[in-house]
Amino acid sequence: MNDTPARIWLTRVVLIGLIVLSLQMTIATEIRPFGVVIQIVLAFAVAAGAASGPGEGAKVGFVLGLMYDLATGLSMGSTAMSMAFGGYVAGWGRQYRLEPTWWMLAALTSIGAAVGEAFVPIMRVLTGETGVFGARVALVLPVVALSSGLLSTLLIPIARWALAIRPTEIRVAGADT
Repeated sequence: MNDTPARIWLTRVVLIGLIVLSLQMTIATEIRPFGVVIQIVLAFAVAAGAASGPGEGAKVGFVLGLMYDLATGLSMGSTAMSMAFGGYVAGWGRQYRLEPTWWMLAALTSIGAAVGEAFVPIMRVLTGETGVFGARVALVLPVVALSSGLLSTLLIPIARWALAIRPTEIRVAGADT
């Protein structure tokens, strides 16, 4: 992604963001395992982090979070910061493996989604809301993490396209081509 101009990845992320945001507002509100809404937008943000790295994951999470805040009328930046942190955490594990397997990416996506969702009530308290913490968090976090991990097999290839990530090239030292 480093050699890709910012406007290309930003355009692609916003385009995909509009699609996942519309799915979030329509289909995901009807599908409620254990009474918990599946967070498709967060899943895409952390999948982008798992596919690319911490910096890109944070950027994508922030952009998607702002879009989510604008669409839902929440305090501007509260969801953006949560998704940015989730994308960063998912991408952070990526730097320890050159080309992780699909299940490693799914695990990173699940961890990032759990962290991002855990920061939602914290950010809401910082913006002045009350009554956001409760015992329900113990149910919401595993459902969001598991659903994001399952969605990662679909979302990671989309994130790679959106961020213009090419397959890793391994070069042998001294071999000039």
